[in-house]
Amino acid sequence: MSQKQKTIKNPPKAKEDELLSLEAKYCSWGDTVHYAEKLNIFDRAEGICLYDREGTEFVDLQMWYSAANFGYRNQRLNDALKRQIDKLPQLACQYLHAEKILLATKLAQRIGMIFEQKGRVHFNVGGSAAIEDSLKLVRNHTGRNLVFAFMGGYHGRTLGASAITSSYRYREKFGHFADRAMFIPYPYCFRCPYEKKRDFCDMYCLRQFERLFETEYHSVLNVKTKKCEFGAFYVEAVQGTGGYVVPPEDYFTRLKEILERYNILLVDDEVQMGFFRTGKFWAIEHFNVVPDVVVFGKAMTNGLNPLSGIWAKEDLISPTVFPPGSTHSTFSSNPLGTAVGLETLKLIEESDFATSVPKKGEYFVSRLRKLAKKYPQIGHVEGIGLALRMEICQKDGFTPNKELTDAITNIGLAGNLSVGGKKRGLILDVGGYYKNVFTLAPSLYITEEQIDLSVDLFEEALRKALNMVS
Repeated sequence: MSQKQKTIKNPPKAKEDELLSLEAKYCSWGDTVHYAEKLNIFDRAEGICLYDREGTEFVDLQMWYSAANFGYRNQRLNDALKRQIDKLPQLACQYLHAEKILLATKLAQRIGMIFEQKGRVHFNVGGSAAIEDSLKLVRNHTGRNLVFAFMGGYHGRTLGASAITSSYRYREKFGHFADRAMFIPYPYCFRCPYEKKRDFCDMYCLRQFERLFETEYHSVLNVKTKKCEFGAFYVEAVQGTGGYVVPPEDYFTRLKEILERYNILLVDDEVQMGFFRTGKFWAIEHFNVVPDVVVFGKAMTNGLNPLSGIWAKEDLISPTVFPPGSTHSTFSSNPLGTAVGLETLKLIEESDFATSVPKKGEYFVSRLRKLAKKYPQIGHVEGIGLALRMEICQKDGFTPNKELTDAITNIGLAGNLSVGGKKRGLILDVGGYYKNVFTLAPSLYITEEQIDLSVDLFEEALRKALNMVS
């Protein structure tokens, strides 16, 4: 090495304002970064926290949309990735490697035990790509292009996934969607679209769906042949972006009865709720139904090298009906992702999330409900496992209050909260039909002390926001 090479130093660390200036000039604004009032540049992450370039600690209650269920910088999962980088970092997906086979085996065997069904696993990269694969599977099996999906449902931003995501604003700029789903009201009991009360409605929303099949003039069924124009119903057992809405316990069993009557597949999107977010491996397990297809992603690699996939019943995905080349993606079943996914499943097998997650969720909900008694603007609190929701309202406890929700979010991002005499920030995710719901998805390893800190930080942000918003 020459003397000149020895004296080369790293360039000075770019200043925050310089980086933000470069971002404004060269980065696309087509993503979701510019939803926020304050643009944070984060420097590191650990456990349940993110840290900005000044070292300010931000408690994260959304963990990358539930992608980092097992905490930031999880040493065990990080080490699995590092080992694979040094062993087999890349491999074209037309070749086999052990981690792919073992991960698919573990998933298929576990799902087989849960649902008492034989099935197979097909990998891809992101959640939207896995949704696309599932749509191909549905069309291949049923010969039908059209599907049902829920109002409030979110399945991704690719063109196919956007067609079954209810928000029109995701499609508005991109032309006509000929295969757009028929959107059915979700059983959102706090804001029932039919203005019914759960205790007395006898599942009115489901009965309205069932009425679609009464006559050919409702446009979904030929009553003479009993053939339906729709091949599948895409569901989130617990709605994600829609606001972590939890349906009545018997809703999906009754829905499945209707679907089976007309040979309509049930496709369960677990991209956000899978891998014990709700206290079970899949959220759909809470509702005692067996889906035909499960779509998964996000937390399988704890937000590390992306990997997603689908599980489907054998008669939908066996080699005789879904042969080689039926669908393909260059980076599907990539060895870095499969190695981390395999370690994630081993971690799950050695843990007791089925006990710890519901217990922590109950404690978190109890703290939030105490807070709701002090502040009428917290109109609804609910949770299943560690998928929690807080609906922010006007003083009447019902009218959506997006302005207050945004103010709380931006106060958290400003990083000037001071619970315990330490400067901190708070990372919150906003969802819901009226963008007034805080969807909380903390690390599955969060402690009761950290829950207490999170609630205290939220209350400080709420108090400050109430002083700003009339």
